[in-house]
Amino acid sequence: MTVHDETNRRVAPGPGPARRISAAAALVGAGALAVLLVLFMIHSGVQIILGLVGLAIAVAGAWWLITERDLRRILGMVGIVVGLGIVVIAFAVALSGAGVVLVRFAIAVLVLGVTSGFARYALLPQLHALDRSRAPRPLTNPVLICNPKSGDGKVERFGIVDAARELGVHTIVLGPDDDLEQLARDAVTRGADCLGMAGGDGSQALVASVAVEHDLPFVCVSAGTRNHFALDLGLDRDNPRTTLLAFRDAVERRVDYATVNDRFFVNNVSLGVYATIVQQGSYRAEKAQTAAMMLPDLLGSASEPFDLQFTTPTGQEVDGSFVVLVSNNPYATTATLDAATRRRMDTGTLGVIAVSTRTGGEAARLLTRSALGLRKSSPFWHEFTTESFEVRSRSGRALAGVDGEALDLATPLRFRSHPQGLRLLVPAGNEAIAARREARDVNVRALVDIAMGHAPRM
Repeated sequence: MTVHDETNRRVAPGPGPARRISAAAALVGAGALAVLLVLFMIHSGVQIILGLVGLAIAVAGAWWLITERDLRRILGMVGIVVGLGIVVIAFAVALSGAGVVLVRFAIAVLVLGVTSGFARYALLPQLHALDRSRAPRPLTNPVLICNPKSGDGKVERFGIVDAARELGVHTIVLGPDDDLEQLARDAVTRGADCLGMAGGDGSQALVASVAVEHDLPFVCVSAGTRNHFALDLGLDRDNPRTTLLAFRDAVERRVDYATVNDRFFVNNVSLGVYATIVQQGSYRAEKAQTAAMMLPDLLGSASEPFDLQFTTPTGQEVDGSFVVLVSNNPYATTATLDAATRRRMDTGTLGVIAVSTRTGGEAARLLTRSALGLRKSSPFWHEFTTESFEVRSRSGRALAGVDGEALDLATPLRFRSHPQGLRLLVPAGNEAIAARREARDVNVRALVDIAMGHAPRM
């Protein structure tokens, strides 16, 4: 078993002529799309306004349906029907000249496809310039801890234990009374030179924290239910056996981890409504029913604002947000295929998203701005990146969901990013997958940098 040290890789050269031309072409395409959008709005302004009004009514109705009871809930359902009806009418009017609309749409799709192709090529790192003859580092005593209950029994279903043993990996099966952290520490005491975890995100974070503490490499085996960490790393979630290959022929990636009051997490910490709901004993078995029962009390007209306060990097004081999400690297929040995932795991920053709407009208205003691409200009939406962050509360306590685990923590909550602090072993080929994920993060600044012949500031 060998591990290739990423620190010995050659630095890829700056953007060549082909990438510079592609970046310039992508910028021209983006400008053409903006012109097409303006022309469409000029010719379809009435329909757009009508559709936005319908959307606002539907969103306000949905807010009442979720947060109210009895008569107001019925009125919310009526609002949804009326609002969606208005949206349908707006579309019908807009499509009255369907031939012209379809031609415009086809042109826009063509321009978007060509622009995306140029942008991806410009931003995709030159993978073939990497040094493939990296110095091997032997693993003499790798250890994999397996949770047989994770992912409805993925460990047994995919034969993880037997497959790991065939690779020469010592396996430990987590029992119902075992302390996972202690198992990891005991493995280090016995001389483990690599720790792996086959389980869900919470288990991954716990074992990874022990690996970081002892400066050991870590292997993520995607044997949990959702495996958000594996997804954002570009690992195979459908077949966890493939992630075991990191023990045989691996590449070492340096990725970030984060802490809240020195507690380790790899995905995110949720505060507010979700953190309150997951504290309930019935949540695991009946998620939808538990949420439906609690939301009127948490967000209804008679509810109290959440006891959460923070200061944005611009100095704005925010109080009472019903959702605060702090993530290890920012999530993509644009309307793309990989929305709600993290395209990069090495930015050295936390992603913060908070929502502070209190009424159906405020929710409608936020969603309407979002439909126009102006979400970040709303006073009810707070989104930014930062290296460190603090959340306060007047009570001195806050309920939190840390990588899905329900906790009650003392405040202030101090969040911090630890850039490239986790030594992660991944199967050969994951580098290319990760690079393609990074290339999806298209932004004008990076394209301008490449077009000018500079390294992109991602």
